Amino acid sequence: MKAVSFVAKSGTGKTTLLEKVIIELKRRGYRIGVIKHDAHRFDIDHPGKDSYRLTAAGADTMLISSPEKLAVVKNHCESPPIEELVSSYFSDVDVILTEGFKKSGLPKIEVHRAERSPTLLCRGDEHDPTLLAVASDVPLDLDVPLLDLNNPAQVADFVEWRVIRATD
Repeated sequence: MKAVSFVAKSGTGKTTLLEKVIIELKRRGYRIGVIKHDAHRFDIDHPGKDSYRLTAAGADTMLISSPEKLAVVKNHCESPPIEELVSSYFSDVDVILTEGFKKSGLPKIEVHRAERSPTLLCRGDEHDPTLLAVASDVPLDLDVPLLDLNNPAQVADFVEWRVIRATD
């Protein structure tokens, strides 16, 4: 599984950086999968829609398909492990970028913005051995590569060479 998780405290800019990295990797010809972890409840199925009615009637899994895209609504009691999500939905991509999943065993790039947080998640009280790099807006003394948060092409280079093209 070629995957890396972008982790940070809320409001640090994970989504903004990921958006730019995705654009750059797509420009290079890669197929990208993304999994966003949401600690809150969300709903993409709305009252009045046929899919909502069918789910409300008791469907455990509802897949909506059109010529351009598909969406799966699956009821479950707890979040499935990241490995299950990957094996179920991402066999046709070159790399999976996740946002969040800071407690997973996935390799990680931590997004750090000095004004948001003086400390790192993966090098604070707990030393996360899966940390590959830190993308920051300030210089830091680290045991992993430091990437420029404001240079998404550099972050995309790192993902390309360290994750996508890495040999197993």
